[in-house]
Amino acid sequence: MTATVPRIQVLDPRLANQIAAGEVVERPSSVTKELIENAIDAGSQRIEVEIEQGGARLIKVRDDGIGIGEEDLPLALARHATSKIGSLEDLEGVSSLGFRGEALASISSVSRLELISNAEDDPRHGWRVVAEGRGMDARVTPAPHPRGTSVGVRDLFFNTPARRKFLRTEKTEFAHVEEAFRRQALSRYDIAWVLRHNQKVIHQLPAGHSAAARERRIASLLGKNFIEHARYIEREAGGLRLSGWVGLPTHSRSQADQQYFFVNGRVVRDRLVAHAVRQAYRDVLFNGRHPVFVLYLELDPDVVDVNVHPTKHEVRFRDGRMVHDFLYSSLHHSLASAKPAESAEEGEAEVADTPGASPQGEASEAGAEQPRWQQQGIALTHSPDRHPGAERVRRFMQGYQALHPNHEETLLTPQPSAPQRGDEVREAPLAMPDNDPTAPPPLAMPDNDPTAPPPLGFALGQLHGIYILAQNAEGLVLVDMHAAHERIVYERMKTQLAAAKGLDAQPLLVPVSIAASRAEVATAESEQEAIAKLGIELDIAGPETLLVRQLPALLAQADPEALVRQMLEELARYGRTHQVEARLHELLSTMACHGSVRANRRLTIDEMNALLRDMERTERSDQCNHGRPTWTQMGLKALDRLFLRGQ
Repeated sequence: MTATVPRIQVLDPRLANQIAAGEVVERPSSVTKELIENAIDAGSQRIEVEIEQGGARLIKVRDDGIGIGEEDLPLALARHATSKIGSLEDLEGVSSLGFRGEALASISSVSRLELISNAEDDPRHGWRVVAEGRGMDARVTPAPHPRGTSVGVRDLFFNTPARRKFLRTEKTEFAHVEEAFRRQALSRYDIAWVLRHNQKVIHQLPAGHSAAARERRIASLLGKNFIEHARYIEREAGGLRLSGWVGLPTHSRSQADQQYFFVNGRVVRDRLVAHAVRQAYRDVLFNGRHPVFVLYLELDPDVVDVNVHPTKHEVRFRDGRMVHDFLYSSLHHSLASAKPAESAEEGEAEVADTPGASPQGEASEAGAEQPRWQQQGIALTHSPDRHPGAERVRRFMQGYQALHPNHEETLLTPQPSAPQRGDEVREAPLAMPDNDPTAPPPLAMPDNDPTAPPPLGFALGQLHGIYILAQNAEGLVLVDMHAAHERIVYERMKTQLAAAKGLDAQPLLVPVSIAASRAEVATAESEQEAIAKLGIELDIAGPETLLVRQLPALLAQADPEALVRQMLEELARYGRTHQVEARLHELLSTMACHGSVRANRRLTIDEMNALLRDMERTERSDQCNHGRPTWTQMGLKALDRLFLRGQ
């Protein structure tokens, strides 16, 4: 029996719109996003979003933008009709959020949609058009409306019951709508926003241009904890500009629900961006935790393609490697520069919600001439000059004069070959030797206030041989001495490794053959120079075969095949690999852990103060190598509350 060949036919416009709706309209939050983006593109200064029953019953977005004229209104719901692009050149450099002209047509095909708009200043001159699933009502009727546009979407998926039954509970759907609203409100601080659910105001955000106004909006949308435990970053290079807030590693979350990245004002979820962020947080974040950030990347619209996904959540950069390296280096530098000195100055005088976040406190104007610990009533009656061991502390700060009997020993240095099982790792001294060229410059007492205490204060003693108790201007400092010293040793070893002119390599006794895909072989061939710089010799033995002949000496015990495959995957996807560096740092971290001061080791006051000073000048010293906090602060206000003082 001969099968009948179906004829090619043009789809019914309604069916075509519903197919498109399957890509654009996933749930009420998708509709909310599309309508808000249109309102932003209209130049609105105020956008109000009204939701009923999680969006299943009503989604209404009202703006005060430029509006739509009577003559253009019949095309507003037509598919692929837009005022934002007119040529391929416009598409390649598009800067508006919506530009395909498909959103309203797709939404109207699965809902009862009403659009009222006015492009004039006279509120009597508004016009209305409706569509109810099957098509647009061609009649345009008068409808008074202030300048701007209101779009009401009722009974979403009323004519596609299979889609409607997949909607979740009202609470769940509204949570998605609120998240869509939150993303858009974080993208434009110059717009005032209102969100209502079932006639109740959920968010009312005034417009603001100042840094304080932006921080208030973030605190309102993400919580005060976010802004209190985040650092502002701003960097520009090579036509790229990055700004925004990155959370301190100690303020992380169990899920990636507070990660917002904007490219030219458009919120995106991009694998290249996610990889760069993960690498920047690699050895400062506790296992299984996720960083928080609100970041804005600005670049020439011509070098980024926003038309690669129906929902426009993904982008493609013309030079992905440059963007990746810029993001990684910017975040890596910002996180590295967050030290206890800064944290103690910026923290608040309360118990931090997250360990390692420092409390904040400000001196009163009346006591501005007094040292800060006197202004806040701290029971430290000695000035630093009369504090026990103060002269020795000053020596640590000025030149790190070694007080430990083994001070001539250097901290652990990577050996030319990988450590073998059974090798002993010596415990590193607490004070850095004066003649170490890789040691960072010592901290100095402030010129304008020689009596100011250091950020982490002065040691008072040890608790159970595990914690150092110190007193600073804000109150009590608790330090996990092993975790802190582990980070200090680790960072020093990384510095020594980076200062080396090259990685010592070790040929394999028997080359390792890897069955590779043609894509992996092509990557190995095109990235030969980058691979060789990592101390790896990788030969192409056939169209689908690679030979590993040499590895870095420190990774001689590593699995060559797993290392090379992960490295090639990163090179192909991101144009750069951190696999070798990550493996080396894992080894250094293990060595540093074994070489750091152990729990139950009795330290002198001088040794404790030396460790505190090292922490103040060491990068990433708020966390140990495994991402655990190294110290925390309990301010005087928190201590007073514990003992009901002043109540």
